[in-house]
Amino acid sequence: MSELVPVSLRDFARRRAGFRCEYCLTHEDDCTYPHEIDHIISRKHGGESQEENLPWACFVCNRLKGSDIASIDLDTGKLVRLYHPRKDRWNKHFRFNGPRIEPLTNVGRVTEHLLQMNHPDNVQLRKELQSKGLFPP
Repeated sequence: MSELVPVSLRDFARRRAGFRCEYCLTHEDDCTYPHEIDHIISRKHGGESQEENLPWACFVCNRLKGSDIASIDLDTGKLVRLYHPRKDRWNKHFRFNGPRIEPLTNVGRVTEHLLQMNHPDNVQLRKELQSKGLFPP
């Protein structure tokens, strides 16, 4: 519901992210649907529309994340928080393995799984972008 976030904050988040999804790193020019503002901690969980809580996200990552802040790690059965674009470094939790995003930590694992970062359509898009020298960033 980005209409509740002031345009100035949306523009700030977009520029700060370099016009890329802060979860899967796909540039907005390479996606079918426009990127949008996300709330790391959703409003229903008390998150506010402030710079530190507003990453830029692709439509797919944002819809799959929804209001979730954690998920079950299928390897351990434990509840694990999701990747936090303001507090975490992407390269600590993920790396590229060709067109696939490989999780490196339990945070990366639950985030990759929940956001379906390696869905065949996402992998195919990254493969095409790699062939053109446009990915990884």
